[in-house]
Amino acid sequence: MAQEQVSNERLISALSYLLGPVTGIIFLVTEKNNKFIRFHAMQSTLFFGSVILLNLVLAIVPIIGWLIALIISPFLTLVTFIGWLFLMWKAFNGEMYRLPYFGDLAEKQLERLK
Repeated sequence: MAQEQVSNERLISALSYLLGPVTGIIFLVTEKNNKFIRFHAMQSTLFFGSVILLNLVLAIVPIIGWLIALIISPFLTLVTFIGWLFLMWKAFNGEMYRLPYFGDLAEKQLERLK
């Protein structure tokens, strides 16, 4: 039974990255006790939410934002995709991997939610 619980914890943590902030928020709301799942859900929400926000800002800012977006967007998309796969892999393997800045921020936000 304990092995199955660990497997479920890892799977749910990996799934918290599946749809970025959407699944992150879902697992933050539904999971109240498991620190591992909550950490990955919060990190997913913060990281992928920031990527979406950056893309929105670049899309809204006229001319200069569009030029920057045109140059940065392919690179940002590639980095985000690689990060998405990497974070799901780390969570699925039971590792509490902390992204620079976002990992610490996720921990602080979870402390505030208690």
